[in-house]
Amino acid sequence: MHFLSEELENYVEQHSQNEPLLLAQLNKETYQKVLLPRMLSGHFQGRVLSMLSKLIRPTNILEIGTYTGYSALCLCEGIQENGILHTIDIKEELVDFQRKYFDKSPWGNQIFQHLGEALEIIPTIDLKFDLVFIDADKENYINYFNMIVPKMNRGGIILSDNVLWSGKVLEEVHPNDVSTKVLLEFNKLVNEDERVETVLLPIRDGLTVSRVL
Repeated sequence: MHFLSEELENYVEQHSQNEPLLLAQLNKETYQKVLLPRMLSGHFQGRVLSMLSKLIRPTNILEIGTYTGYSALCLCEGIQENGILHTIDIKEELVDFQRKYFDKSPWGNQIFQHLGEALEIIPTIDLKFDLVFIDADKENYINYFNMIVPKMNRGGIILSDNVLWSGKVLEEVHPNDVSTKVLLEFNKLVNEDERVETVLLPIRDGLTVSRVL
């Protein structure tokens, strides 16, 4: 669902920083070779992730949902020289694709890939995070959030993607639509949770920014 007209979206992209060449190549190859390429963060949202990371200057980043690695590389644009990004995904067939582009970037040695269920992997990462990006199965958004908050540094930022869910958050929810039900609960939770302050940005499919207090 487009919340802005295609013409206005094009204008926004044209008046934002250009997509770096490596990300443009990753974008193109994703559309050529990988299923569901619209899952990619893409030019505009990628520049938003990059800008937020550059403002935060994180040392430790966690990404839940790697896909083909586009958003991970955007988040790395603001990482400290000694920083580390841990990224988790369940799709084994994408690991080599991700690594190819990670190693072409300046941050290949700073990016650690994890294959498996995020709820099992996150407790094994003994770090406090400055920046987290949640972009995985919507059914577990609340579980991810509650697991992550205690592992955040004070003032750390949690970004949550797809929180408008193609506008389904405003529609009558089908009884079998678990994803929309959870996202409605999640949006209420992060807005009311006293551990964070939150703003929901109508960027692409909705991006929530939550700052840990």
